[in-house]
This record gives sequence, C-alpha cells and structure tokens, in this order.
Amino acid sequence: MQQPLKIIFAGTPEISKIVLDRLITSGFNIKLALTQMDRPAGRGKKLTQSPVKQLALEHNIEVFQPQSFKNNPEAIDKIRVLESDIVVVVAYGLILPKAFLDIPKLGCVNIHVSLLPHLRGAAPINRAIIEGADKSGVTIMQMDRGLDTGAILLQQAIPIEPRETAGSLHNKLAKLGADMIIDYLNNYKQINPIPQDDTKATYAHKISKAEAQINFNEDAYIIERKIRGFNPHPGSFTFLDNERLLVWEAHVVNQSSNLPVGTIIDCLNDGILVACGNLIIKITELQLAGRKRQNAREFSQGYPDLAGKVL
Repeated sequence: MQQPLKIIFAGTPEISKIVLDRLITSGFNIKLALTQMDRPAGRGKKLTQSPVKQLALEHNIEVFQPQSFKNNPEAIDKIRVLESDIVVVVAYGLILPKAFLDIPKLGCVNIHVSLLPHLRGAAPINRAIIEGADKSGVTIMQMDRGLDTGAILLQQAIPIEPRETAGSLHNKLAKLGADMIIDYLNNYKQINPIPQDDTKATYAHKISKAEAQINFNEDAYIIERKIRGFNPHPGSFTFLDNERLLVWEAHVVNQSSNLPVGTIIDCLNDGILVACGNLIIKITELQLAGRKRQNAREFSQGYPDLAGKVL
C-alpha cells in the first residue's frame, strides 16, 4: 500500500486558505503550513493572522512564519528535517531559494491562476480582466528558480464572463485550483511535465493603489474593465467634491457627449451617466469613503445636484 504523501503547504491569502481547506477535508497529510508573518490590518492596525494561519491552527497544523528563506539556514534546516515529499505553494508571497526547492522529494508545485506562460507574476486575475481576455484558468507548475517559469504539470481554462470581477474570478479559480491540485497529488506518477514556451510569456505586474484611480480621458471600455479588474481590491476610485468616491460597478453606454470628460451628465434610476474619452459610462454602484455601498438611485437621492459636477 502506498504511503500518504507528506505535504508542506505554503500560502497566505484567502485563495490559499480555500485550497488548504480542500486538502485538509480530502484527508491529505499536511505536516506544516508556511505563511507570511502576522501584519497590522483594519482601522485599528491590529496584528492579524493570515487566513492560512487561522485555518491551520484550527486543525492543529504547525505554522511556521519566517521573514525570509534567503540566507536563513535555520529556516531551511527546519524544512529539511521534516523530510517532506512535496511542497504545495499557493500565493505564498516569499521567494523560495534553490536550497528550499531542492529539499522535497517531488519538488515544489505552484498553483498559478493564469494559463502560463501568459500572465506570469503577481496579479494575473486582475490583469486578465483589465486586458479584456475572454478566458483565464489555472496552471499547476513545477517550481524552479524563475518567476513562474517552471514546467506545466496540469492546466485548465475557464471563460471570463462579460460582467466578471476580480473577486468573482478569484473564487472560481480558487475552487478550480483546489480540484486540480488534488487531481495532481492523486495521479502525479502519470503526469509528464511540459516545458513552457518562454517566447510567449507575458507578465501580470503588481497592482498599485494609484493605478486604480479612474482616468475619464481613457476609452470607456478600458475604464469599465479596470473597474471590474480592481473589484474588490484595491477598488477603482475618483473624487466628488474632494471626497474619495469608490466605483464598484459601471457599464458602457454606446453614446457620446460633448461635455468635458468626467462630467456627470445625468442621474437615472439605474445609473449615473459620466462623460469619458469617447463614449459614456454608467455608474451603477458606488461608495463614498467611510460609508456603505449604494446603488445609483440611493446615492443620487443624497445628492440631488449631481448633474454637472465633474469627477
């Protein structure tokens, strides 16, 4: 009878927690959970455990939180003495040096939420939506020293729906990634690695908060994709009367306006019309900083003189 794999899990945010939860409930032998250090969060900046740490502790799984594995022989030794078979990595957030990658018998495998070699890097979910891609997916990849450059073990695509947000796509890919890593762990002996074609590589650079500010000079379709791509984080924003205004949902109206870009043209029951670089965008859900989200009708009731203001 084949002995169960001894697994080290490495991950930090919610998508990692979803995968770890599936591994636990599926009966896999998780020897250790690696996650980033506790960090201040919320208005009170209270030190907060990562989603992975919270889940691991609930299931009595040992948690290890080194600041780095680079030039840290003590941390490397802790991994080595466990004699793990494989390390499963999902959005861990720390670089794993060669000394680490060489430890597990089956190496380290990464769940990357894009169709590699397309969208290597930090923000593949957001960038896929912003680019207007019609599909995304999950790649199970054998890790090497490069940035998402390792051989492909499994890959599966899913469509990106017309109203897809980064949040909704995240949830779909998390579930798919969990299904695929279980498939891989159960069948790894029958799976042959396929090298990536580096000539087709593209990169999903990290999202900055400043990038999420809406530029109404841009094409309305680009603005609409960015609003979906930055939802829920960091959230597309503009300013109304010098107050920060988050825009959560908007649609393109196939009409043009002669008003200056950013001008609120009209407030309808189903949306607030704003002039853009070419067409008009209809904002349907928005939120002033520190207040609750509102649909356009609710928001407009509190601002009866919105028409003519410039965002």
